[in-house]
Amino acid sequence: MGIYEELQARGLIAQVTDEERIRNLINNGEATFYIGFDCTADSLTAGHFMALTLMKRLQMAGNKPIALIGGGTTMIGDPSGRTDMRKMLTMEDIEHNAACFKRQMENFIDFSDGKALMVNNADWLLKLNYVELLREVGACFSVNNMLRAECYKQRMEKGLSFLEFNYMIMQSYDFYALFQKYGCNLQFGGDDQWSNMLGGTELIRRKLGKDAAAMTITLLTDSQGKKMGKTAGNAVWLDPNKTSPFDFYQYWRNVDDSDVLKCIKMLTFLPLDEIENMESWEGSQLNRAKEILAFELTQMVHGAEEARKAQEAARALFGSGANSENMPTTEITAADLTDGAINILDLMQKAGLIASKGEGRRLVQQGGVSVDDVKVTDIAKTCTAADFEKGHVIIKKGKKVFHKVVLK
Repeated sequence: MGIYEELQARGLIAQVTDEERIRNLINNGEATFYIGFDCTADSLTAGHFMALTLMKRLQMAGNKPIALIGGGTTMIGDPSGRTDMRKMLTMEDIEHNAACFKRQMENFIDFSDGKALMVNNADWLLKLNYVELLREVGACFSVNNMLRAECYKQRMEKGLSFLEFNYMIMQSYDFYALFQKYGCNLQFGGDDQWSNMLGGTELIRRKLGKDAAAMTITLLTDSQGKKMGKTAGNAVWLDPNKTSPFDFYQYWRNVDDSDVLKCIKMLTFLPLDEIENMESWEGSQLNRAKEILAFELTQMVHGAEEARKAQEAARALFGSGANSENMPTTEITAADLTDGAINILDLMQKAGLIASKGEGRRLVQQGGVSVDDVKVTDIAKTCTAADFEKGHVIIKKGKKVFHKVVLK
């Protein structure tokens, strides 16, 4: 089985421009391919997993990845999948975020000895003269075709800014520039990027008379069709300071039964025949499959030791509830107390368990909050200094989220 056939078997391929050409390129290790990452935050998220693992698979098959950092395109903002315009970032913010991305990508991609490249599209996009750009590539884009693209159609009712309208041209120019500078002959991206990717292949054809190819990756969605990689509306980050290894492990440990085998197939590097044997698993065996998924992904991002700690902590919590050693922890001080106590909603907010007090009120009213195994029934509940005498309190949110709070 070639790498193309493996991607098919894992359910990763959504759309391709030229299947036979792409199959030959990547199966023979002849692809120099790129995936773009806009620097909209200081960490990659679980939503980037598909792209990162795809790059690793293709590199292992002898192909050369280019990780394109969107220092230039981030200044415009991709409208794909958005109902509003993205926040405008400064160049300093973008450069900081790009540096954070590189450190995390190195867990997946081997950049040594020219085996992969990391480049920043700010190097060419920010040098472009607007009038020269219009003359060079403007005639290659049909406004009628652009407005038919899904990434623009969904924004037309609420309003699409001219700033965002230029994003397709910028992404297309990236492929054009990478083709010329690095011989990049293939672009990968999420299925929502299809129109932008076709723009790049068409620009290369019209300007250079050459053929380039594109393939989109299946979006990772749950059984309800929602994008995975968020918990309680918040992103699951790859940075351990934003999402602890324990919380990261727990996110994947808690996927629905109907989603676990799909996630194992798409995201892990377990052999396909081993995964096929799991397809008959049911009941408690699915919990074992979830542990395998959570451990494999946590190991990829945070290393084997952190994955082992997270797994042991989770097993201890859901077994006897006795081990809090590796539990996510927040420290507070006496300055956080008012008259020697702190309200449960304030405490949960400081621990990052709720985004707002409104969310906290609903959780308490629905019986979803416990402190040291005692259910909280009153939103006026407080924790006093005496509650911390044993060294900490443990807050349980829902059935599977535990957090230790220490008073220093």
